[in-house]
Amino acid sequence: MNIAVCVKQVTDTEATAKLEPSSWRLDRSVTCILNPYDEYAVEEALRIKEAHGGEVTVVCMGPENATDAVRKALAMGADSAVLVSDPALAGSDAQATAYVLAEALKTFSWDLVLFGLRSTDGETGCVPGAVAEKLGVPLLSALSKVDIQGTTLTVHRETDEGYVAYECPAPAVLSVIKGINEPRYPSMKGIMSAKKKPLDIKDVGALGLDTTQVGLESAKTRVLSARSPEPRKAGVKVEDDGSGAEKIADFLTGAKLV
Repeated sequence: MNIAVCVKQVTDTEATAKLEPSSWRLDRSVTCILNPYDEYAVEEALRIKEAHGGEVTVVCMGPENATDAVRKALAMGADSAVLVSDPALAGSDAQATAYVLAEALKTFSWDLVLFGLRSTDGETGCVPGAVAEKLGVPLLSALSKVDIQGTTLTVHRETDEGYVAYECPAPAVLSVIKGINEPRYPSMKGIMSAKKKPLDIKDVGALGLDTTQVGLESAKTRVLSARSPEPRKAGVKVEDDGSGAEKIADFLTGAKLV
């Protein structure tokens, strides 16, 4: 079973996120990493490959230095990668990203497309659904379990009340949640072999993309303003001198939390 995993390079979750004042785009001059949610998608793809055979291809849209994030996925065990990189794509919103990824996915054969639930920078979570729509295949989202028998998928979708079990034939697009598995750490052998694995870098022309659908000027969503969050106020410290429970109850009542 051949699997494509769509990944994204994001700013380091430990870095302070800032927007560029002139464009309100995320400042990516800080350290960037493979989107943590995507590591679960890569791991799940590798487990499916180990159980059922096939190949895992990583697909990414991003700047040239996104090769670092892609190489990590290759070091984890993916077989090859496609990176779509072009200055014309800068500032693309979620719908434009879905368009680019869908067109890239049309260039090779696959049975499943996996995504992490969302990215830690955009946090929209809508790209998997948009890609599924553009490819004309079913979407199974927020999955906590994936089982495969032949070409039939049996999955558990996480909800606030528990999970719902679904069955669906392949091909399909899946998004998986944090905790579906434990992503493996790239070994030294994996890191070294990742440098030799196929990495196909494509630009807008190579995919025949409609440039009126991508980039900042074509984005259907825009940031109009932004502000820094207010500093956290000092908390209330309760010393338990025998009346700690009463003081906590009074605090919660005063805050209208009980």
